[in-house]
Amino acid sequence: MHAYFSEIEKLIQIVKEQETVHLKEAAQIIVQRLQRGGIIQLFGCGHSQLLAQEAFYRAGGLVPVRPIFLEPLALHAGALASSINEKDPSIIEQHKEQFDFRENDVCIVISTSGRNAAPIDAALLAKESGVYVFSLQSLLYREQVARHHSGHRLEDVVDFVINTHIPIGDGVLHLHEMQYAPASTVIGSLLLNALFSEVIEIIAKTTKELPIFVSNNVDSDWSHNETMMANYQHRIDFT
Repeated sequence: MHAYFSEIEKLIQIVKEQETVHLKEAAQIIVQRLQRGGIIQLFGCGHSQLLAQEAFYRAGGLVPVRPIFLEPLALHAGALASSINEKDPSIIEQHKEQFDFRENDVCIVISTSGRNAAPIDAALLAKESGVYVFSLQSLLYREQVARHHSGHRLEDVVDFVINTHIPIGDGVLHLHEMQYAPASTVIGSLLLNALFSEVIEIIAKTTKELPIFVSNNVDSDWSHNETMMANYQHRIDFT
């Protein structure tokens, strides 16, 4: 257990030192797009889809965030099936109607390995719609061959990469030649929340009406949340 804490602390220090500048730059791009009426859309498969959910309707989090849920790519719909489906070269085309990309939007495609077909095709679909596309991925995987028909990996097709620095195989500990103690969800969540906190701080320089969710579990005036959701309900389903 103590070793896991230690390895996570090392990874946090690495991303803090190497990704802070990138996060600040990414936040500026996102704010510009939000100010033009866009929203932030997040896409992931399997455990990466959990990170898209983490950012949605989150107490203390940004309001204009829309996770893209494709049932065949969700763990609850079948863990083995979701793993197979994210490699399917036709899965995004089959569910194209569930995407709603508009030119001022931002899309963050989450994929630790950056090699499977579904995240790459989702990124390409977003770019076709004029969306600015980020990836949240580990560039330590870049020597792993792409599973996309084009031969391209995720970092080859997006506009901006946020590097999680997660080791190949995800686990940060080893016993008896086995790798364990995954880190991608911890570090991915850290980077997303750091990015969105920077977005909020930039917006706060120009207005006091911040697009942040207030927790429903504290005694407060919930009219703020209702007002904020009303601003985006034409794009995001909060029901």
